[in-house]
Amino acid sequence: MVLAMPAQANSGTAAHLGRNIATLREARGRTQQQIARVAGIPRATWANLESGTANPTLAVLIKVAQALQVRLEELIEPPRRTGRQYRAAELSWREKNTVVVRKLLPETIPGLEIERMELPPRAAMGGVPHKLGTREYLTCERGQIELSAGGESFTLDPGDVVVFRGDQRHGYRNTAAGTTIAYSVIAFAPVGS
Repeated sequence: MVLAMPAQANSGTAAHLGRNIATLREARGRTQQQIARVAGIPRATWANLESGTANPTLAVLIKVAQALQVRLEELIEPPRRTGRQYRAAELSWREKNTVVVRKLLPETIPGLEIERMELPPRAAMGGVPHKLGTREYLTCERGQIELSAGGESFTLDPGDVVVFRGDQRHGYRNTAAGTTIAYSVIAFAPVGS
C-alpha cells in the first residue's frame, strides 16, 4: 500500500521523514545496518528513507516507527529544533537590596528553580523560606559568599557548594571586596508531601 499524497506535499513530507529518521537513528547510536535489521527491512530501503526522497508504504513506516520507538506522526512531522537560545534580556530578573537575581531557566521545570545572584561588595539579601522539604544548593563562582541558614553560617569560596534545607530562614552576604557571583538551585518538595 502506497501513501497517496500530492507531489508537493510528498516532497516536503519525504524530506521531513528523511531528516527525522536519520536524527532518531543517530541519537540511538545505531548504524543504518543495525537499525534496518531491528526494523526487519533491507539496509538499502533504510538508506533510501534517509535520503529524503522515498515514498514508503504504510507497512514500512510502521516498522521504522517501531524500531525507533516513536509514534508514526513523529516520523513525518517537521523536524524539531535542536535548541533555542535565550538572550540575557529575555530572562526574568529582580533586584533586592542591590543584589541582582536572574532566573536561569527560561522554561518552567516543575519542582526546580536555578538563579544567578550578583552581589556587590558587602551586599546582603534575605532568602524566602520555601515549602517544608525543599532543598537548596548554593555555589560560589566568583568572590566569596556567606550563607546563614538555621543558625549556622557557611563561607563559600569559588567552586564550593553547600546543601541546606530551603524551608528555613536563610540569607546571603558578600564577604569579598569585589562583586560576588553565586548560583542557587532550589529543589522544591514534591507536591502533596
